[in-house]
Amino acid sequence: MEALSDILLPYKEPVSQVTRFVTIGQMFSGSFICYDIYKQGSTKGVGIMPFVGGLIMSILNLKFGFILRDDTMIQVNFMGLALNIIYLMIYYTYARNKGTVWMQMGLGGAFAAALIGYSEMEDPKLVESRFGMIITVFMFYLIASPLFGLREIIRKQSTEGMPFPMILSGTVVTFMWFLYGIILKNKFLVLQNVVVFSLCAFQLALFAIYPSKPKEAKKEKIKAKKTK
Repeated sequence: MEALSDILLPYKEPVSQVTRFVTIGQMFSGSFICYDIYKQGSTKGVGIMPFVGGLIMSILNLKFGFILRDDTMIQVNFMGLALNIIYLMIYYTYARNKGTVWMQMGLGGAFAAALIGYSEMEDPKLVESRFGMIITVFMFYLIASPLFGLREIIRKQSTEGMPFPMILSGTVVTFMWFLYGIILKNKFLVLQNVVVFSLCAFQLALFAIYPSKPKEAKKEKIKAKKTK
């Protein structure tokens, strides 16, 4: 990694600018999901985890940016924090069970607050590596969570419910953060984004194999048209 870092070092500023741009662009991918919620008038079939997870990751990465004293991480995660708060407000507005949504948001906020509290008490010499590992583990869980229903996806032969805009943009973003991590010589950024890129690529492959709507739903739609 050292040799590749030395090769890429002269390009640190343009890589940083592109990384910042695509990351902010990815953060707006949640707006497509919010638009779908608005069109159907409810959150049916749309989980809250991408938004709660996005909020938690924004908070943790913002703190990590301050630990690393990296302006790019700080700027993009401030933006991410603001956007995810807006997305959660929209989700809450259209959710039927608002009590459950409040509970999920509260648990997410408490989890993030606990980790921020830990980072403040940790040894300054160890906090970068340990806090970075915590973020890495949580990111793996967050990105892999849509795959927990892989058996159901294969059974229904449908990727319905998987957040395609977030997965597609995440593939591009993680590649750029991988390059940026190499330039910074930060093993956690490199490890995070190699694994996350692989997970995103696998999920994109599922979209290529299976449609976004179950076959049964398509058949019913065709039958409805014929009966008209």
